[in-house]
Amino acid sequence: MSLKDADAEPGTQSPPPEAVRKAVIASAMGNCIEWFDFGVFSAGVITSIVGTVFFPPDEGGSATLRSFALIAAAFVARPFGGMFFGPLGDRIGRKRVLATTIILMSGSTFVIGILPGYATIGMAAPLALLAVRLVQGFSTGGEYGGAATMIAEYAPTKRRGFYGSFLELGTLSGYVAGAGLVLGMHVLVGDEAMHSWGWRIPFLIALPLGIVGLYVRTRIEDTPTFQKMEQAGEISQAPLRETLLNAWPMIVKLICIVFLLNIADYTLLTFMPSYLTAYLDVPEVQAQLITIAVELAMIAVIVPLGALSDRIGRKPLLITAAIGFVLLSWPAFAFMQTNHGLGVAAGYAMIGGLLVLMLAVIGSTFPAMFPSKVRYGAFAIGYNISTSLFGGTCAVLVGWLIKETGSNYVPAYYLMLAGVVAIGPLLVIPETAGVPIEEAGNENAPEPVGSGAAGKA
Repeated sequence: MSLKDADAEPGTQSPPPEAVRKAVIASAMGNCIEWFDFGVFSAGVITSIVGTVFFPPDEGGSATLRSFALIAAAFVARPFGGMFFGPLGDRIGRKRVLATTIILMSGSTFVIGILPGYATIGMAAPLALLAVRLVQGFSTGGEYGGAATMIAEYAPTKRRGFYGSFLELGTLSGYVAGAGLVLGMHVLVGDEAMHSWGWRIPFLIALPLGIVGLYVRTRIEDTPTFQKMEQAGEISQAPLRETLLNAWPMIVKLICIVFLLNIADYTLLTFMPSYLTAYLDVPEVQAQLITIAVELAMIAVIVPLGALSDRIGRKPLLITAAIGFVLLSWPAFAFMQTNHGLGVAAGYAMIGGLLVLMLAVIGSTFPAMFPSKVRYGAFAIGYNISTSLFGGTCAVLVGWLIKETGSNYVPAYYLMLAGVVAIGPLLVIPETAGVPIEEAGNENAPEPVGSGAAGKA
């Protein structure tokens, strides 16, 4: 199924299909660039190289943990970015803010590729790298909420799940592109060249990607929902205050749900490649191939799952994932302990299969949890608080706990805990499949319409 297969429904006042497709592509590109960076940064070879290039020898723990600490540091800035860019997007528009965030994200990744290392400028190297990561985290804090809001407010009501899934298709594609590029370069130029100069190339590529993304984003109009609010004079002049006063109960629910999403996301996409090599002694190339293969499988099913949610609702997929993480995380990691390639791949695929159930629908679920006036800000604040607390710290915390306890099952236990935390909020949030986005998140929002779990017309 492609974007061209989902035209606007007859009888609706949805934007023209071509405008919807442009908005989806423009939004997904930002997510693609963000996770291209993660794909590069979390690749086993890059993780260890960055930890040695920018830090003094034998200080601050292993090279891998240093790099994970840098990943975590960027997340400190994300809530501040969410609180700045989110309400700003509710006041001046989604498009203008997203044009800013995409160039900041890609530019920061590019700068990492040209920074001198510790051998050249001493302690200024890790400090400069930290500063760049903080800028990157700040801009990323405004990216995801705006991109999801852009798609949700452009998509036809009955196809919001289908279109929303392309946001996370961008995530997976960016990660695969980054990890695949690192793997290909490592094989092509060899270990010595990779440590000398080759590691910089993937970071440098982010800038032209960002320029393309900026061009695409400047070629679209702001969302129909925002334009209607603007014409009606309904734009909040104090969106941050209004968000914090009125939307906090739903923000708390979002934080709990995103707790599971982040633990699963950053365990699978950021921590697992190094986990396989450092703790299970899987060769680097094999670990990267397994990772990429699972990601490609997720790419293949994410859009059909998003379309499925338009028929049966978002909550069935989300609740299935949460329960699955509680019940299947330990068996998945038990498969990985077999030290057999097929066992490792099977365990990895189990976690990936549960994660993709969530990824397929969060782009259509989370924006619809909030009313239009504060949608961008409420989403960005809740999402980034949870991401900062739990996503950014995931790799460091899990790595440290494995080292302290000697148990390779720590990631499984963390996933099980996150699943338990998320189940309650998932049960009580409203089902929004089939609810027009202009009405979603309001106290008087209508019951879902459509078919299956989404209701009946």
